[in-house]
Amino acid sequence: MMRPDEMREKAIELFTQRLHCSQVLAMVGLEKLGIEDPSVIKALGAFGGGIGGTGNICGALVGAASVIGSLYSRSSLEEKENPRMWAATKAVMKNFEELAAPHGGINCCQIARVNWMDRDQVKDFYGNSESRRQHCLKVVGDTAKALGELLEQEAEYMAAKNAEQNKTK
Repeated sequence: MMRPDEMREKAIELFTQRLHCSQVLAMVGLEKLGIEDPSVIKALGAFGGGIGGTGNICGALVGAASVIGSLYSRSSLEEKENPRMWAATKAVMKNFEELAAPHGGINCCQIARVNWMDRDQVKDFYGNSESRRQHCLKVVGDTAKALGELLEQEAEYMAAKNAEQNKTK
């Protein structure tokens, strides 16, 4: 199982290869959970550049939150949603707000400061080693590590809860 530090490194590597930050976070998070679902990764492509290139909410946050949903939510009305989803998602949000604060906020336009509809700005973002891409690399990597740490905490919590339930049976 991938450790949080390894998740950070893999996330940076994938982002460097030009996967969207939303996809990168989902990819490393789902890998840690032992889930392989290419359709989730594909669907999260629309959140790159801050929800369809609009600069709104950073895709790294969306990708990390989607991993928590994959862990605790449901895919049909017949399934029961685990209430842990809310606390874990709030933890993802709080961690991300802290990580993104030095970069201006939780929106892609604050972190990357790129108009994704302007080809010259996008070209500069990817081609200029001095661009704000360095900020994005840090946010993506640090978010992946924080997600890994949270997933480990959640696994410990669930294991303790299951052990407690087994004792009472």
